[in-house]
Amino acid sequence: MGLLNGKVALITGAARGIGKAIALKYAFEGADVAFTDLVINEAAEQTIKELEAFGHRVKGYASNAADFEQTKQVVDQVMADFGRIDILVNNAGITKDGLMLRMTEAQWDAVINVNLKSAFNFIHAVTPIMARQRGGSIINMSSVVGVSGNAGQCNYSASKAGLIGLAKSIAKEMGPRGIRANCIAPGFIMSDMTAALPEEVREQWMKTIPLRRGGTPEDVANVALFLGSELSSYVSGQVIHVCGAMNC
Repeated sequence: MGLLNGKVALITGAARGIGKAIALKYAFEGADVAFTDLVINEAAEQTIKELEAFGHRVKGYASNAADFEQTKQVVDQVMADFGRIDILVNNAGITKDGLMLRMTEAQWDAVINVNLKSAFNFIHAVTPIMARQRGGSIINMSSVVGVSGNAGQCNYSASKAGLIGLAKSIAKEMGPRGIRANCIAPGFIMSDMTAALPEEVREQWMKTIPLRRGGTPEDVANVALFLGSELSSYVSGQVIHVCGAMNC
């Protein structure tokens, strides 16, 4: 306990699921936590209460992560409220699956905007702050399908592959300022998103995982803790798969 004492983390899409698990892990390890979600609803308020139990500063912000101006305003407000940003986790994401021949432009644009453009928005707003601080850790939440591709998910796969290229580029650009950028590529993680899949689809996924189980949000949060802490002080430009050896 205490790996993140004195740090301020900003996590997008953290009212539930993987983002919430990362926020809880960070707070447990001593970080103050700012998080965003599209709306601060009952679920987000519950997340705030759970985070506050660790005794650190916590605040949730309603924000459309895909909106460039809203992102700038939120980051400015986080700085006013917390005074610094040490860790940025670009976790906001959606799916709108469909085969390419049937995919609409709206499906493509929605996924690219929320999953990929949002990361650009937050990195663009946060890197000047981290540069002045001479340090920071940026973590993009990619996916195994961003590496391998997946039928019926060309928009999602493209957005997640884009997050990898973005992180690798930022690692090279901002490394001289002490800023690290990495990606986490989860595989089949038991979450609200995967719970919506038909049972037969989930069973088929399990057969492709050598560890023979789905991952948990906490499995991903543990890797996010490593990347956000000084344990990974010489790790940048990397993609860490959290997939139980699926697609390895």
